[in-house]
Amino acid sequence: MDFDLTAEQREFRRTVREFAEEVIAPRAEEMDRLEELPLDIVKQMGTMGLFGLPFPEEYGGQGADFLTFCIAVEELARIDSSMAITLEAGVGLGANPIYHFGTEKQKRRWLVPMCQGEILGAFGLTEPGGGSDAGSTKTTARLEGGQWIINGSKAFITNSGTDITGLVTITAVTGEQGDRKEISSIIVPSGTPGFEIGRHYRKVGWRASDTHELSFSDCRVPEENLLGDLGKGYAQFLQTLDDGRIAVAALGTGLAQGCLDESIKYAKERQAFGRAIGALQAIQFKIAD
Repeated sequence: MDFDLTAEQREFRRTVREFAEEVIAPRAEEMDRLEELPLDIVKQMGTMGLFGLPFPEEYGGQGADFLTFCIAVEELARIDSSMAITLEAGVGLGANPIYHFGTEKQKRRWLVPMCQGEILGAFGLTEPGGGSDAGSTKTTARLEGGQWIINGSKAFITNSGTDITGLVTITAVTGEQGDRKEISSIIVPSGTPGFEIGRHYRKVGWRASDTHELSFSDCRVPEENLLGDLGKGYAQFLQTLDDGRIAVAALGTGLAQGCLDESIKYAKERQAFGRAIGALQAIQFKIAD
């Protein structure tokens, strides 16, 4: 088995690295300080095709493989994790469920503009007190007159409150299956009455990433906004999270590489005892470890 990158993937890595270093790096400190997601950079990422990387060209994607997508996440994370998680969540959590479980109509309406970076999608799983355990979902949706009526709340939802957020796909209890909850996935377009975007979290890291509380109070969406089969939301989101964990691992790899790069740079520049501290064996051991 050949684990080397292809020539095309190596060239793609160089392209994303240049973009991160030339466009994101000069503004990274300001973005973190202001806790604001720069939508102009997000739109540039869309123009580059990053949000459509693993999706077919028929939906506006690039037709690349998942490894290529992970390369993009890793290279962005070398410079700024907020931009990396914006891409990862937009693709892995926003667009992926629509691609894998959506109808053709849903893909045309939502996946195409997400692939082109025109809108962002979000993934509404986590709830207050329940974490990311889909089985503990308390948000409910009942079918009445051809509409889903949704009530409940979500927490720590990435990409949910930007000016270009187009939808949030949520998990909701839609019934009972014996002694178990029937959990389904439902698409809720931004701006739907009864759907409120809560406060922006103040975070220790990823401070420029858009993260909000969400609340639903008799929020009504059409019956056709059900994503996939009724009662299959739990299985769908477990599959979605499996892919997401791989991409987040790529983010962590990029972040670690960025930290190492900065440590080596500082060790060469910082002078102590008449020489760069990188010449001291104790510092060398720390960097090597």
